[in-house]
Amino acid sequence: MLWERGSPTSSLTTDDLREGVFSALELLEGKGARKKVMLLPPDYTRLHSRTGELVQLVYEFYGDKVTDIMPALGTHRPMTEEQITDMFGSDIPIEAFKVHDWRNDVVTVGEVSAAMVRAASDGHVDEPWPAQLNKLVVEGGHDLILSLGQVVPHEVLGMANYNKNLFIGVGGAESINFSHFIGATYGMERMMGRANNPLRQILNTATRDFIDGKLPVAYMHTVVGRDDDGELLIRGLFISEEADCFTKAAELSLEVNFNMLNAPLPKCVVYLDPEEYKSTWLGNKSIYRTRMAIADGGELVIMAPGVDTFGEDPEIDALIRKYGYRTTPETLEQLNSGRDLMKNLSAAAHLIHGSSEGRFKVTYCPGHLSREEVEGAGFGFGDVEAMLARYDPSKLTPGPNSIPGGEGEEPEEIYFVPNPGLGLWAYRGRFEASEASEAPEGDRAAAEDGDAAEATAFSSQQDPTAPSVDVGVGGPK
Repeated sequence: MLWERGSPTSSLTTDDLREGVFSALELLEGKGARKKVMLLPPDYTRLHSRTGELVQLVYEFYGDKVTDIMPALGTHRPMTEEQITDMFGSDIPIEAFKVHDWRNDVVTVGEVSAAMVRAASDGHVDEPWPAQLNKLVVEGGHDLILSLGQVVPHEVLGMANYNKNLFIGVGGAESINFSHFIGATYGMERMMGRANNPLRQILNTATRDFIDGKLPVAYMHTVVGRDDDGELLIRGLFISEEADCFTKAAELSLEVNFNMLNAPLPKCVVYLDPEEYKSTWLGNKSIYRTRMAIADGGELVIMAPGVDTFGEDPEIDALIRKYGYRTTPETLEQLNSGRDLMKNLSAAAHLIHGSSEGRFKVTYCPGHLSREEVEGAGFGFGDVEAMLARYDPSKLTPGPNSIPGGEGEEPEEIYFVPNPGLGLWAYRGRFEASEASEAPEGDRAAAEDGDAAEATAFSSQQDPTAPSVDVGVGGPK
């Protein structure tokens, strides 16, 4: 560990961050002067991670030796110049920021075996996982690559960051598609809030085999939480060349960001900041992060004044509109019958993740999508202005709230979440049941031995003449 500080009650200041970043970089310099540095921070959808400040501090330390800053977009839309300035300040030349093209600008550095993937997916996927990275990461000749980000519960990998920032954030279409689908088939509720899980083990294997000793990677991880007044604070900063910074940050995140409830919620209301959430692809964190807390037959109201589309990517947007958020069995059936969905497994995984499985009602209140569009995608529709008037985010506090009723009516009891991206909410009974739902040992062994039924070799479903770098809708570019 190069530097660490944090606890559930810590509040790290800018001076603390400077001390941590500078101390860690000085230790790295002691191992050899760095002349060409690359930074991999999160994009604008992780504005609250506070890693924008870390990027500014790294640039303050290295200056123009920082030649490339590539926000880890994954499949998200590129950042605008205004967003870059807002998140990273105005002192860094805009030319230093590079856009990650997840469809075309990647290389495959190796594969994780089909046997490991089969075991990780409970036998649903019988295909090696391709480890892909942006070409500039692999071929740029950097002597330091810093991966920066917030560790927080995550729907695909259990906990965000560490090697996710590399293989997913600046990964390729195949690595992203496969990883999302493997996570979906394993089960989100078995994954969320768990730093060690089968999909993470796949990425750890890829890190060991294709990064360690080959690329000069180090990690800077924040843990962000709210104080009693709802203000965001940095509770921890961990910097290392090894996985220990992720492990320690994940342990702290579970104390800071995991809200364990003793009873399920009949009604949960989530607010999505219009500057941060423009699509259901991002906004569905409101479903992922609260689903384990909502009661059977309950309701989730999502107030999303900035949402104007379903997918961040036009092709994925078209798939969401075509197939909608249905139950897992329905989506798997569509996957087997729809070549376009088969060719974009991250979209299929997103549809599974975004479904309530019919267990509770989702009322989506977008600012720029019509009732017809929302209901066509499988959600209930709510008028955003009416909902904002009833559930005014500026007047609610995180957690339980009592909303006054009309004349002669009882108050309405709700649970308010002001930003789902900052935590995980779960009813204790459901979370503990998900912990106990691991696949039987026999099933695991069968998956590893290749004897389990219903496995799918996805490459056999695709046009063998199509370039493997593009598995998006509509075939090769």
